[in-house]
Amino acid sequence: MTEKIKTIRGTKEKAVLIGLVCRSFDEEENSGEESLKELADLVDTAGGEVTATVLQNRDEPDVRTCIGAGKAKEIAELIENTEAELAVFDNELTPSQARTLEEILNCRVLDRSGLILDIFAGRARTAEGKLQVELAQYKYLLPRLTGMWGHLVRQTASGGKSPIGTRGPGETQLETDRRHVRAHMQKLEKELESVRRARATQRRRREKNEIPVVAIVGYTNAGKSTLLNRLTGSSIEANDRLFDTLDTSTRRLVIGERTEIVISDTVGFIRRLPTHLIEAFKATLEELSYADLILHVIDISNPDWMAQARVTEKLCDELAPEGVERILVMNKADVCPPEDLPNAGILISAKTGEGIENLLEAIAAAVGENTRKLELLLPFRRGDLLDFLKRKAIVEKLAYTENGVEVTAIVRERYLGRVRDYVREG
Repeated sequence: MTEKIKTIRGTKEKAVLIGLVCRSFDEEENSGEESLKELADLVDTAGGEVTATVLQNRDEPDVRTCIGAGKAKEIAELIENTEAELAVFDNELTPSQARTLEEILNCRVLDRSGLILDIFAGRARTAEGKLQVELAQYKYLLPRLTGMWGHLVRQTASGGKSPIGTRGPGETQLETDRRHVRAHMQKLEKELESVRRARATQRRRREKNEIPVVAIVGYTNAGKSTLLNRLTGSSIEANDRLFDTLDTSTRRLVIGERTEIVISDTVGFIRRLPTHLIEAFKATLEELSYADLILHVIDISNPDWMAQARVTEKLCDELAPEGVERILVMNKADVCPPEDLPNAGILISAKTGEGIENLLEAIAAAVGENTRKLELLLPFRRGDLLDFLKRKAIVEKLAYTENGVEVTAIVRERYLGRVRDYVREG
C-alpha cells in the first residue's frame, strides 16, 4: 500500500505547488491564494518543504496535462532549478493526467487527495482509523492500477503492437491486481461494518439511559480537541497542525448539577475533502447522525474563517439529521484582534478558558432538562429503585447502612414521583 501512495514523511522533501483557475470550474474547484496556502500547510504537515508556487489561469483544464503542455514544461524547469522532488497539484488529477505529468516533470506527482491520504495514513492511531484510511487508499488506488501496469498492458486496442514477451501476462496481472484490491476492499468494509455495529450497541445503551449526545465539528485545526480537553479535563493530544485528530474521542461531561452529556470530537473537515474519504470515514462521522446538538468550532483568527465555516456547514447539512440545533463556537478569540471579533456565536478561547462558562450554559439550555439533587434512603427491599436510579439518574454517592441504602443522586423531574416517598428531609 505504501508503495502505491508513496509517503513524504520523515525527511524534508522539496515540493512545488501548482494550482489551476478555470472559468469552467465551479467556485469550489478553483485554486487560489488561500487554497494554495492551505496546501502548503498540508505539505508541511506531511513533512515536506515548499520551494515554489505556481497558479495557472485557463479557460478550461487541458485534457492531457490539466495545466497545458507549455506550462508543464515551464514547471519542469522550475522543478529542476529548485531541486524539487515532488509536484503537488491543488486540483484533482485524473490517473492519466498524473502519469503524463510525471513523464514531463520528471518527478513524483500528487494531487490534493493523494496528499491528504498520505497525511491520514500517518495520523491514524486506532485500529478503526487505520481501517478507514486503508479503505480510502484502495479506493484512490483502484483507478490508477492501469498506469502502474502501463508497461505491460496490451496496446492493440489503439492499433499498436504489444511488445515481445508481454502478450497476455500484463493484462492478466492487471486484472489479478484489481481482483485482489476489490476483495481486500470488501474485507475492510465488512470490518468497518462490525465497528459500526459496536458503535450502534454503545449508542443504544446511551439512548436507553437518555444521555444527550453532543458532537464537536469544525474545519481542521480549528481547536476541537483542545475544546474537548478544556470541557472534560481530558488529556487528548492536541497539536497545532492539520488533521491531528482522525479517531473519534468520546467523553462524559456533567454540567453543573443538571445535565449529563456524551461529547464526541470528530475528524476535521477541509476544502475538497475526497468523496471516498468521506465514505471511508462514515463510521467516525456517523456520530453526527445521532447527535442531539452540534458544536461547530470556528477558528476566527484565520482570515479565511467564513469560507472554512461554509465548508463545515455544507458537510453538516449532508451528514447531520435535519433540525438538530447547532451552536457556533467562535474559538481563538484570545489571538483575534478586537476589531475583527464577530457578533455571531459564542466567543471562546479553548486554550485559555475564556468564554467556556457561557458555552456550558448554552449547551445545558439546548439539551438539558430540569433536575434536582436528592438525598434518598431506600429500603433494602427496593433494589429495583436502586437499579432504576443507576440507569436513569446520576448517582453521586451510595452507602449501605443499618437503616437502608443512602443515595445522593441527580434526578430528572419526570422521575421524581418514583422516588418521592424516599427523600430524606433536611
